[in-house]
This record gives sequence, structure tokens and C-alpha cells, in this order.
Amino acid sequence: MDINSNEFLNVTMPPVNLLPSALSELFAQVSSSGKITLADRYGILAALLSDAISEEEQHTIDRLLHALKHHRVQVVNELSAQM
Repeated sequence: MDINSNEFLNVTMPPVNLLPSALSELFAQVSSSGKITLADRYGILAALLSDAISEEEQHTIDRLLHALKHHRVQVVNELSAQM
């Protein structure tokens, strides 16, 4: 497929479906380790791209971003904090 073709522009992305309680588990893991991994960041991105994010999930993301802003959480380029 040519990048300049109309076919490329009409490709739809598959829907993003989060697992129930995924963000609360992510928050607990990040709080415990003090690190936010690449997989964690992709999880947050998936949640933000979701059309059905709850107010509670948005609040959880806000808390994670607040911790990042105030350097309470270290950004690491590891895939998982369990390594």
C-alpha cells in the first residue's frame, strides 16, 4: 500500500478495549514500584484513546500525571517493573 494513496487514509484502527480494573491495578503497581514503564505508558494511552473512560478512570490517570509532574514517579524505558 502506497502511503500517498487514499487506501492508506481510509484504514481504521481496531477498537481499544481495556480490561476491567486495569487502571486501578496500573496505579497500584506504579505507586508500589515508584516507576512508570513503557507498558504502563501504553496502558494510559489506550485508556485516553478509549471512548468509554469513566470519571473514576480519568481521576486515576490525573493522579498518575500529578505524580509524574511532581517527580514522585520515575519514568523508565523498561517494558515491565517486574524485571
